[in-house]
Amino acid sequence: MTETTKTHVILLSCGSFNPITKGHIQMFERARDYLHKTGRFIVIGGIVSPVHDSYGKQGLVSSRHRLTMCQLAVQSSDWIRVDPWECYQDTWQTTCSVLEHHRDLMKRVTGCILSNVNTPSMTPVIGQPQNESPQPIYQNSNISNKPTAAKILGKVGESLSRICCVRPPIERFTFVDENANLGTVMRYEEIELRILLLCGSDLLESFCIPGLWNESDMEVIVGDFGIVVVPRDGADTDRIMNHSSILRKYKNNILVVKDDVNHPMSVVSSTKSRLALQHGDGHVVDYLSQPVIDYILKSQLYINASG
Repeated sequence: MTETTKTHVILLSCGSFNPITKGHIQMFERARDYLHKTGRFIVIGGIVSPVHDSYGKQGLVSSRHRLTMCQLAVQSSDWIRVDPWECYQDTWQTTCSVLEHHRDLMKRVTGCILSNVNTPSMTPVIGQPQNESPQPIYQNSNISNKPTAAKILGKVGESLSRICCVRPPIERFTFVDENANLGTVMRYEEIELRILLLCGSDLLESFCIPGLWNESDMEVIVGDFGIVVVPRDGADTDRIMNHSSILRKYKNNILVVKDDVNHPMSVVSSTKSRLALQHGDGHVVDYLSQPVIDYILKSQLYINASG
């Protein structure tokens, strides 16, 4: 498959991130590596979306702190971003609504437009000078300067905090990217872009708990979007999926990360990192990056057993 025929993916992880751990970042890296190895996907970005304060989980520190810690944790990454939308809402948002928000957002990314294959749009790129003569934006070309993950991610990263969104009636869409550095002629390539929910096998297992998830939300999450599962501690994902009719129904939309590296997924645990902080355990460095530890100590977070 060529780069333009592969499915371009943005990985979205929702959670408390209380605090965000090294393991959370490793999940992104493992998922990206695995999806690339399948030969079917190109991961162009990752989004960390901390939960709203009204989620009500015991010991949940304010979103102001959790957003800062997440930003510190990904500051050295060139492809993972932190998005505050979920925290900035009036109340707690379902995972389904967060996915739908980001799907809508991607449809309105600055510097990119959406176009029907059969009826290419003449709408100028957002920010394109309006006094220039319109150029055909959908044309065949043998030019080798194809859209790259870096170009698309750059457009996405610039836009995450600026764009309003509307809810589209469609589930999957075509993402049209402008080839950069081609002078005044605008050339576009159509690629398929999908947002996949990134989670651990513990979240997958929670789908099997009766009444915990709204079934219509599960249909949208697994059926419309799809999920990438990073197994934790030898979890049997096949067994988990067989316990849910919805997971069985959309099994092809569930991508389980399989690699040969033995990762200690316990380092994903925010609970264990908080306990290590409370007990003054030096092994906290196994769970948290140093910038996050420094911020926690400076802000005096998680010092009390209740936090």
